Amino acid sequence: MSASSQAVSTPPLPWAGYAFGAAGATLFASKGIIIKLAYAEGIDPETLLALRMAFSLPFYLVIGALALLRLRGMGEPLPGGKLVVQSMLVGALGYWLASYLDFAGLQYASASFSRLILFTYPIYVALFGALLFGQPIRPKAMLAFAVCYGGLALIFLQNVSVMGSDVVKGAVLVTLAAISFALYLLCARSLLQKVGSALFTCIAMIAASVMAIGQFALVRPVDALMVSPHGLMLAVMVAIGATVLPTFLMNAALKRISAQANSMISTVSPVATMVLAVLFLGESASPAEIAGAVLVMTSIGWFTLSDARKR
Repeated sequence: MSASSQAVSTPPLPWAGYAFGAAGATLFASKGIIIKLAYAEGIDPETLLALRMAFSLPFYLVIGALALLRLRGMGEPLPGGKLVVQSMLVGALGYWLASYLDFAGLQYASASFSRLILFTYPIYVALFGALLFGQPIRPKAMLAFAVCYGGLALIFLQNVSVMGSDVVKGAVLVTLAAISFALYLLCARSLLQKVGSALFTCIAMIAASVMAIGQFALVRPVDALMVSPHGLMLAVMVAIGATVLPTFLMNAALKRISAQANSMISTVSPVATMVLAVLFLGESASPAEIAGAVLVMTSIGWFTLSDARKR
C-alpha cells in the first residue's frame, strides 16, 4: 500500500471537537465566579437561574427556528415527537436540575472547590454507563475514583476547618449536580446524533428554561426580579458568556468526540476557575488545597485520556 493510500485511509484527528470542548470548558469556568458575584449583590439561586434562562431563551428560540427551517429546506425529516420529548427531558436533567444544584451548592462552598467537585463527572459517566447502559467498567475507573476523591477530601477538610459545616451542604449539592450532568452526557449522545447538535441544544435549553422560570414562579415573588443594574449585568453575563456560547460549543464537541474525550479537554476548567477566583473573588489556596486539586485533575485527566485512546 502506498503512502498516499495510507494517508487517505487514516481518519483525521477530530481537532475541531477538541477546540470546541476547550473553548466551552473555559467559558463554563467563569460561571461560578459570576454566580458568586451575583450572590454578593443579594440575588438568590432561584432568581439568578430564572434570569439566566430568561435572557438566554430568545437565542435558543431563534437558533432552533433556523435549525428547523434548514432541515425543511434540505428536505430532511424533522425529529418526531418522541425524540423531542426525550430531548426535553434530557435537557431538563442537564441544564435545569444539574444547574440548580450547582447554583445552590455555590452558596456554601468556594467557587474553586465547587468546580473541582463538578469536574468529577467523568467518573460518574463511567460508573452509570456500566450500571445503566451495560458499558464495560475498567479497574482504572475505580482507581481514578479513589485518587480523585482522596484529593477532594484534602480540600474538603481544609474548607471545613475554615468555613464550617456549611461546606458539607455545598459539597453534597454539587456532587448531585455532577451526577446529574453525567447522566445527561450519557443520555444526550445518541440524541445528538439523531436530532443534530444545534436543534438538540435548543430543545434541551428551552425545556430547561421553562423549568427554571416555573420554579421561580412557585418559590419567589415577582418583585425578586427587580435586581440592581450590576446584578442584572451579571445575570446577562452568566446567560450569554457562561451559558449560550459554552452549551453550543460543548454539544458540538460531544457530537465529534466521545463523552470521555470531551471530559479530558475540560481539565482546563478547574484551573481557569482557580485563577479567576483569585483575581475576582479574593479566594486563596493553601498547599493542601493545591495538592488536592492536583490529585483530582491528574486522576480525571489520566482516566479520560487513557479511555479516549481505546475508542
